[in-house]
Amino acid sequence: MASPANLLQYGVLLLVSAAMIHVEHLHKSFGSVHAVAGISFEVAKGEVVGLLGPNGAGKTTTMRLIAGYLKSDSGTVTVNGVSVKDGKKDAREFVGYLPEHAPLYSDMEVTAFLNYIAKLRRVAKNDIKARIHEMIDTCGLGGVVGRTVGKLSKGYRQRVGLAAAMIHHPPVLILDEPTSGLDPNQISEIRSLIREIGRKRTVVLSTHILKEVEAACSRALIISNGSLVGHGTLDELAHHATGDAIYTAVLRAARRDVESALYSLAELEMRSSIDEGDCTKLILQGASTRDSSEDIFNWVVANKWSLAELKRETASLEDVFKELTR
Repeated sequence: MASPANLLQYGVLLLVSAAMIHVEHLHKSFGSVHAVAGISFEVAKGEVVGLLGPNGAGKTTTMRLIAGYLKSDSGTVTVNGVSVKDGKKDAREFVGYLPEHAPLYSDMEVTAFLNYIAKLRRVAKNDIKARIHEMIDTCGLGGVVGRTVGKLSKGYRQRVGLAAAMIHHPPVLILDEPTSGLDPNQISEIRSLIREIGRKRTVVLSTHILKEVEAACSRALIISNGSLVGHGTLDELAHHATGDAIYTAVLRAARRDVESALYSLAELEMRSSIDEGDCTKLILQGASTRDSSEDIFNWVVANKWSLAELKRETASLEDVFKELTR
């Protein structure tokens, strides 16, 4: 029979293997600057995770360490069960990495460039042509085939960079500010592309655009001064914020009657009440750690009023970001 210590070790190994990316106690310094200070987290297979933080927080360094482009001072990174530090060459095969400024050869034609990258990535010779067609279709590059990379718009250059990062079919994509410098239409197109890519791959996405995380990511990691200061689903992050929840209720009742009955909602504070025809619009404030929607509904029923509208708003991702990184 296995000893408790062996069983524990086996359990840890199972936990690590279940994660597509496993980062533990990661440290990296550049001279006196401690860029990454003991970060630990996991990303499961098929997750699209946003990596957030102010400028200089350590996001890009963390991504480069995961991708194997930098060597850590201490700590471990495994990708698909392979250590980046010990088996650097093998681990890189599982990762597609797109830096903020994609390293493209501007004087090469689009398909020639992808052919070159496929060879560097050791794609089998018989598969290269099919992979190029697949990437052109996946990344929407059909309209620019035959043109040189340097003559493309920034949006299309980003698409070429994505195609190059994916041409070897990596299970993990690391994207550093993929929409930086794009116009609103290009941002929307790249965001949709990332969502589609995320259906088949694990994606870690760094961005300064919080709405991008809300639109594309299932979970967020927030870094400040090289340390992980917050993580979880967007709902979990909002729930743990210190800000209050705001309730808007529209009742078919006289404002005077509504205000006089508020004493029975002791845990909520009235911010305002407004006459709206035969209705009263009531704004209430309460702790974000508790959902009082049902209490408000029961209060309305007990007073024999009609409820036309009830909504609850909690801290936004922007509020959480400011609170954790200020």
